[in-house]
Amino acid sequence: MQGVIIGLILLNAVVLGLETSARAMATAGPVLVLLDKICLAGFLVEITVKLLAYRGRFWRSGWNIFDFAVVAVALVPGAGPWAVLRSLRVFRIFRLFTVVPQLRKVVAAFLHSIPGLAGVVAVMGIFFYTSGVLATELFGESFPQWFGTLGDSLFSLFQVMTLESWSMGIVRPVMEVHPWAWAFFVPFIVIATFTILNLFIGIIVSTMQELATLPDPRFVDRELPEILDRMETDLRVLRARMEAEVREPGPADKATPEEGEGKDAGEGDPPDRGHP
Repeated sequence: MQGVIIGLILLNAVVLGLETSARAMATAGPVLVLLDKICLAGFLVEITVKLLAYRGRFWRSGWNIFDFAVVAVALVPGAGPWAVLRSLRVFRIFRLFTVVPQLRKVVAAFLHSIPGLAGVVAVMGIFFYTSGVLATELFGESFPQWFGTLGDSLFSLFQVMTLESWSMGIVRPVMEVHPWAWAFFVPFIVIATFTILNLFIGIIVSTMQELATLPDPRFVDRELPEILDRMETDLRVLRARMEAEVREPGPADKATPEEGEGKDAGEGDPPDRGHP
């Protein structure tokens, strides 16, 4: 079943891509529309089966809610004010994240790393804002197209951080007017690009490693009944042994009554000193 759904998702992705081509639509438009409807019908059958099988538990999983929303968007009418939502059909490709376990782990790692990334984002925001204000004051008059306002400065610094045409496009022209400008841009690149962005990557990779050490819940669910059965069997055997030990008399209790009477009689007789 999972392989069929993956095949439908990939087929639907190809169909949606071909529908963007005017030449493909002119050549095989009806066929593409039919294939899109077949894929949608398969997704509807899958969602219906899940709803009937899980009932209320279906809505407890965020992945199921995502699948339902993505499939429901395709049912929006193609005309009128809802026509814009029809373009969201392409989100059906994202269903691969819910079907393929490896992709789902990557998404789960990113979501679990968001709390840790919040601190890094705060530090980066403070650093960017401070650098933007400073760049506006230092280079705003000479280069208003890049640093004329705070917004322009933030956008230019973002371009510098991505290392996209930062040298010949921004920094070197600025250094022709302000030769000391390297003292501002070099530390900015070192801190913003090589430090803060690496923190992002480090936190995400660390979260993925933590999730990789956790057991797969699918295999845990399969092994849990077997483990419980073995535990119940061991408890029965242990209980039977304990009951057998309680019922079985010990060595001190196996002495016969005659032995006990003889022992008592022996204790009452005077010791035999022997005859001369």
